[in-house]
Amino acid sequence: MNIKLTRPIVLALLTMGISGTAFSDDDEREHGFFKRMWGGSSSGVAMVDNALYQQECGSCHFAYQPGLLPARSWSKIMLGLDQHFGENAELSADVVAELTTYLEANAADRSDYKRSRKIIASLRSSDTPLRITETPYILRKHDELSPRMLADNPQVVSLSRCKACHSRAETGSYSESEINIPGFGRWDD
Repeated sequence: MNIKLTRPIVLALLTMGISGTAFSDDDEREHGFFKRMWGGSSSGVAMVDNALYQQECGSCHFAYQPGLLPARSWSKIMLGLDQHFGENAELSADVVAELTTYLEANAADRSDYKRSRKIIASLRSSDTPLRITETPYILRKHDELSPRMLADNPQVVSLSRCKACHSRAETGSYSESEINIPGFGRWDD
């Protein structure tokens, strides 16, 4: 028997588990499979691909991917570099302009990456979070972490230290299968 499987049928079969493989929301297999099958976007966020941003911002802290905040948040952050989370991070006007353009163009509300879309969906249109760790989506994804795992863990201390637990954060991948909490091991949800 020759059966033609269309995309909706294949998706329905996979959703029901008929393929024999269960795909989770954050599973890397899903990322690769669905991207190839439907031309969809990655399950993570777009990785940083701007050398100036990596140099200027990444020299002081993790170079957070633009897809982790909406453009309005990046604009506000860039306007307040003289008081950047308690530090003076002022840059020349031309560097600020170039970085702002990059951040806004690649922000969560301008991205087709799955995690970026989920971040935007968790915000009201009037929300302008200045910290990634203040977005409802990020808070919800980390709500099972105990203080021992996070704030009381000297190797983690804060949600803002993505690389402490997310082994591939620099690539834009925040898959649950890649989490290793220092002192606690791999995350097993």
